[in-house]
Amino acid sequence: MAHSLTRGVSRLALAAVLGLCALPAVAADRVTTPLAEGWTFFQGDPEGAETAAFDDSGWAKVSVPHDWAISGPFDIKARAGGAGGFLPTGIGWYRKALDVKPPAPGRRVYVELDGVMERSGVWINGHHLGHRPSGYVALRYDITDFIKADGRNVLAVRADTEHAPSSRWYAGSGVYGKVRLIESAAQHVEQGGAFVSVTKIAEGKATADIAVDVVNDANTAAKAGLEVVLRDPSGKEVARGAAPAVAIDPGRTETLKLSLDIASPKRWDLETPDLYRAEIRVVGEGGAGLDVETVPFGVREAAFKADSGFWLNGKNIKLKGVALHMDGGAVGAAVPMDVWRQRLAALKAQGVNAIRTAHNPPSPDFLDLCDQMGFVVMDELFDQWNVSKTPGDYHLFFSDWHKRDARDMVRRDRNHPSIVIWSAGNEIHDTAYPVQAKAALTSLLNVMHATDPTRPVTMGLFRPNVTGDYQNGFADMLDVVGQNYRENELIAAHKQNPARIIVGTENSKTRTSWVAVRDYPAYAGMFLWTGVDYLGEADRSGWPNIDNPAGIVDRTGALKIIGMQRASWWAEQPVLHVVRNALPAAPPPSSDGAGPAPALPTMVAVATPPPKIAIFDDWTPQDLSPHEETIEVYSNCASVDVALNGRWLGAKPLPADASPRQWTVTFAPGEVKAACRDPGVKLEDTLRTAGKSARIELTAETDKVGKGFDDLAFVRARVVDAKGVVVPSASDAITFQVSGAGAFVAADNAAPTDHTAFASPTRKAWQGKAVALVRGAGEGASLTVTASAPGLAAGKVSLKAVQ
Repeated sequence: MAHSLTRGVSRLALAAVLGLCALPAVAADRVTTPLAEGWTFFQGDPEGAETAAFDDSGWAKVSVPHDWAISGPFDIKARAGGAGGFLPTGIGWYRKALDVKPPAPGRRVYVELDGVMERSGVWINGHHLGHRPSGYVALRYDITDFIKADGRNVLAVRADTEHAPSSRWYAGSGVYGKVRLIESAAQHVEQGGAFVSVTKIAEGKATADIAVDVVNDANTAAKAGLEVVLRDPSGKEVARGAAPAVAIDPGRTETLKLSLDIASPKRWDLETPDLYRAEIRVVGEGGAGLDVETVPFGVREAAFKADSGFWLNGKNIKLKGVALHMDGGAVGAAVPMDVWRQRLAALKAQGVNAIRTAHNPPSPDFLDLCDQMGFVVMDELFDQWNVSKTPGDYHLFFSDWHKRDARDMVRRDRNHPSIVIWSAGNEIHDTAYPVQAKAALTSLLNVMHATDPTRPVTMGLFRPNVTGDYQNGFADMLDVVGQNYRENELIAAHKQNPARIIVGTENSKTRTSWVAVRDYPAYAGMFLWTGVDYLGEADRSGWPNIDNPAGIVDRTGALKIIGMQRASWWAEQPVLHVVRNALPAAPPPSSDGAGPAPALPTMVAVATPPPKIAIFDDWTPQDLSPHEETIEVYSNCASVDVALNGRWLGAKPLPADASPRQWTVTFAPGEVKAACRDPGVKLEDTLRTAGKSARIELTAETDKVGKGFDDLAFVRARVVDAKGVVVPSASDAITFQVSGAGAFVAADNAAPTDHTAFASPTRKAWQGKAVALVRGAGEGASLTVTASAPGLAAGKVSLKAVQ
């Protein structure tokens, strides 16, 4: 399975898994039932909503994952202010009638939730199962003893974001993760309890160490053992073994271990992300099946070294990373995986090889994608410890919950081969109080190292020379010293103590930042702020801005100009992009990354206006008369030439500092062409002057789309002239319509100040472009997307609907 270790198998997949294992089997070791449909939702806090008898007939019908806040409206008076993208927050209730009966003797039923934002409470038939302050922790509750044999069984979930702002970015509201029922024997794998680590890799052989925490939720002692089959990326069995049964007292957990050798292993790597899987079966007396769990894992060697940075499978690699927040733009915090698949593919094309999850663990499905697509990951746990950044944030709960939360987060994610390092925190303000900060870090390190002894721990130090982190010993408590921004300070700290292993945990997109990291071998790499534009943290620019445009990819997953430049520095393949720079002498932005302290408590204060846009992906300035313009090229080609209306201006070599190449010309309408002059490389890019808007050009990024939650297709609309050139000034209101076997989901244009609801099928073009997200609704049929606007010829595209 391509899911995290907390997953079971569905009823259909169960038989297949057991058949593949060819192990002694009984009826059902584990049965997993997704709980996606049939939920009711109410925004508010009605009394008695947790009880089975409560009348929810008037509530909205929804499916989960669900983020109710993304529906809006955008409001300058929103409690979360710019931090939350001026979107609503508050209390929401979810209820679902369960098709479940009390299980057979010796079996238990659990409900598992991947994410509830936040301060969640969960009930079954009015019985309170538990609560959790953090919105990023996977939850599992035993509901067996509260299931009624007769009558209605109702699961109720309360999600509370009323204490906003509780983060510095948009985090969504509600049951934003997947939910499932799990039935297994009382002796089963504890949540997050299966750990497969490959730490011994020699020529022609690797050893997988399997440790499984088996819990006994019965009232009497019982015996349990393990049977394990390992399969290679093709599904072929490569090893099998067993751990003998041991006695487990009621309510206790025992860790069962075994090691299996893999001959001629295929390495998980950036270009060949080969995944193995361990099919783990808990068995009782006589080999009777009790539980089953399938754990994907990878065979790879990852190391951070003080003198040479990051190594993967014996190769020294510079981490070219980006930080990512959790929202998916128009879909909010409940993000279908096709959104992340599209974004990650766009980032990989620019040379990105690493992801930092800022500032919390992502969904398990996101980590599955990183495993499958070949990214290395810094998995970050917290944005606050004991000292607050916003009034209602996690600092209120850190002292009581951090050990349990850290343990659960690491246990959930530790099997992913993409994860090479953990981060205990980001820009933690406790460091102003060294005694307190050291105590908190010690507590976290103890938990994280005990839960996963195979990976190092870092954190994003913020202005460490101000708080004395390099002098008072705090920084050297970390396995890898991470610092946000100020690259030369981190280099100086390494020169002061060459035993330090160093990495840039958050970095600006300036050229000087990259060159500093590029040219210092000990610097393991950097993580740009950010990979993708994200909702919220708009308090610095203020209303009407709803997002932070810090990405190298915009909210719709489209490449930005700053991403074009990044690709010229990071991509392995030849890159060539030509743009128009209206302010070629403009200074670069500050690389500190801090800015002024945000206004509290609502963060709606309007700050200084954003900088003027200076670089354009067009040859259509407002002034079409002769005037001076600068042609700018981003390329890693050794030699590049440009032409204006067919006249070549002279090739220029690649500068040592990776700066762009520029040609100053007198503007004339027509065509600008850039060409790579390297031997054997044929690569060109073109800009053309746009005429009057004539039609909508519609293109789909895929020719088919499924109908499940994780399935979405991006259909991009461009307003073009009669010759097909995008009109950059076009702001026509485009209406998307889906006919046939499909449905419209959302639309966006990446504009930072557009307050149109994402669910609206009409969206103004921004810089001549907009995008619709659509989903299929059948098998074998087709769906057609039409985009129309007054005065323009409509665009149309068809896709096939698949299961």
